[in-house]
Amino acid sequence: MKKPFQVILNLFPRPFLIRVSLALKPLLVLAYRGEAFKDPIDGRTFSKFLPYGYEKQRLNVLSPSTLSLERHRLLWLYLQHKTDFFTKQQKVLHFAPEQAFYKRFRNLKHLDYTTTDLNSPIADVKADICDLPFEDNSFDTIICNHVLEHIEDDTKAMMELYRILKPKGMAILQIPQDLDRKTTFEDNSIVDPKERAKIFGQYDHLRVYGLDFFDKLRSIGFEVNEEDYTAEMKDSEIDYYRLQKGEIIPVCFKPV
Repeated sequence: MKKPFQVILNLFPRPFLIRVSLALKPLLVLAYRGEAFKDPIDGRTFSKFLPYGYEKQRLNVLSPSTLSLERHRLLWLYLQHKTDFFTKQQKVLHFAPEQAFYKRFRNLKHLDYTTTDLNSPIADVKADICDLPFEDNSFDTIICNHVLEHIEDDTKAMMELYRILKPKGMAILQIPQDLDRKTTFEDNSIVDPKERAKIFGQYDHLRVYGLDFFDKLRSIGFEVNEEDYTAEMKDSEIDYYRLQKGEIIPVCFKPV
């Protein structure tokens, strides 16, 4: 039997859920107050996190305050401790802006911050990632997380990201990835949403990326660092922040 969060995720469109979640956050923060786990994005601690997942539900992963998942908290920590994102003047493009980041990035005075998406109610620019309305070499930093698995022509999308990134610029391109799979799997003949959710992890995912994702990015022209930031952390830290041990952050650069 599906649990309530799974039913809600599958029943309602994402833009609607974004709006509803904003109203529910104060209640969740109160209900889950405690000190066992910490969301590094806002520094709050909780007795536990919420479950999340369209098909296979993961327990204790959704922050009650920022609504961040493992990947968001991992990226925040990486940007904070391994990059100059929070200190250097730069022009940033953020695809499908996550609630956990949106206002915090917007309020950073040193960032020239633009958001884009086709459907998000909080995007500045409504645009197709395969045909972006930006000039070549426009952005110092691009954040595009868990987007490419939704895009039919992900090669064209990668080429567009490369085109608009400045030389020496950095692109963070996180995706859901099976690190035990050498090659990416997709099968457009599977059309039933429930079956797609079972195979691809979510009904609207078009593929399961394997290790060849990194080489595909390199074939576009990116220099790719496969960053396993959790390898530098103690198991107790990984659990405290509720991260996924071994998750790889694809940190991509455009050569000069």
